[in-house]
Amino acid sequence: MTNRHHTRLGEDGEKLAERFLVGTGMTVVERRHRTRRGEIDLVCRDGEMLVFVEVKTRRSERAGSPLESITPAKQRQLTRLALSYLKQHDLLECPARFDIVGILFEDDSETPRIDHYRDAFPAIGGESFF
Repeated sequence: MTNRHHTRLGEDGEKLAERFLVGTGMTVVERRHRTRRGEIDLVCRDGEMLVFVEVKTRRSERAGSPLESITPAKQRQLTRLALSYLKQHDLLECPARFDIVGILFEDDSETPRIDHYRDAFPAIGGESFF
């Protein structure tokens, strides 16, 4: 798969995830929050809860499920990015969680499978979250 094709697949998955989450009552605060350390795909509000969403889009599960692709190293990176976001926006007192949305475009299906993992992992890292 070319890099451009891979990027397009990811962008399509993020749009589908956004529509799905809005359909569950969440509000999107920010898309693709980028820093020099990485990117948070979606930042959402679920009531008073701030939700950092990682979207994983795949064409098959040959390399594992989207949930399995969020390794401890990726969890640490997302934790650091979330902490930075909270500090930058003066939201350190705001309750927060990490969700994962898996989008699977199976070969013969026109409709992708969407799996939403709420509170998918705790904040982790070498230091405490706060």
